[in-house]
Amino acid sequence: MAIKRRLMRKKSAGAVTAAEKSFDPGFTRLYDGRISRVINKDGVFNVRRIGTRLADLHLYQYLVTISWLPFSALIVSGYLVMNAAFAGLYLAAGVENLAGANAESPFGAFLSAFFFSTHTFTTVGYGTMYPTNFWTNIIASMEAMAGLMSFSIATGLLYGRFSRASAKLVFSETMTMLPHKGGTALMFRVANRRRSTLMEAEAKLLLMTVVDSAKGQTRKYDVLDLEVPAVHFLPLTWTVVHRIDDSSPLHGKTAEDLARLQAEVLVLIKGFDDRFQQIVHARYSYRHD
Repeated sequence: MAIKRRLMRKKSAGAVTAAEKSFDPGFTRLYDGRISRVINKDGVFNVRRIGTRLADLHLYQYLVTISWLPFSALIVSGYLVMNAAFAGLYLAAGVENLAGANAESPFGAFLSAFFFSTHTFTTVGYGTMYPTNFWTNIIASMEAMAGLMSFSIATGLLYGRFSRASAKLVFSETMTMLPHKGGTALMFRVANRRRSTLMEAEAKLLLMTVVDSAKGQTRKYDVLDLEVPAVHFLPLTWTVVHRIDDSSPLHGKTAEDLARLQAEVLVLIKGFDDRFQQIVHARYSYRHD
């Protein structure tokens, strides 16, 4: 019975070792010799997509996730372009068919058509200008419908951007190795920039290195055990600590070793946002340099 138990333990240990050798968190183990970060400092994965098509672009997802400056520029540009296009249609139908329009010069005619377009597009309808024939009424009807649909879409995008839950964590500038409890530890600090409290916050650290293997150079990933892997609340700062003992992949490594291995520590943090009532995620990384 004791021999059988020992055999089972050996099989289990062998299975764990095989799993550790093939461990891939999702970044792949392939390495082509170019040095680059796995995770950028803004938390975005450093991935360059090749062979994508326009059909692969999810417009709503793109407009909800881009930063505010390009989003505002796209909304304003779309508004101006659509009104300019409808102004061109009014000019083609004849600006003289818009009562109250200024037709003394080409530029004055365009401005009159453009501003009438904005009045119709936004359903303001001041009444100073109005269509007087069949075709200008048709164009105005089409524009009114396009305006209602466009503003409905813009309103939905604004709501999606404001209501989307996201973490806003700030990480310390550097990750340091310091004396800790009679030994050495790797540590960094993280804090929540927002007023909401992150509850049940969890942290995971992965050490990515480039090592030699039978297939050439490959990426290797090791999980760094944490002294405190989770905290119940995150109202202040949290010092995340990995003790460098005999079992640590960093044990005995010098700065030169980490540079040769192109080491990068990947930080993954998730927590429950008490205001949005949703789980939020944050990513960061520290390179050997």
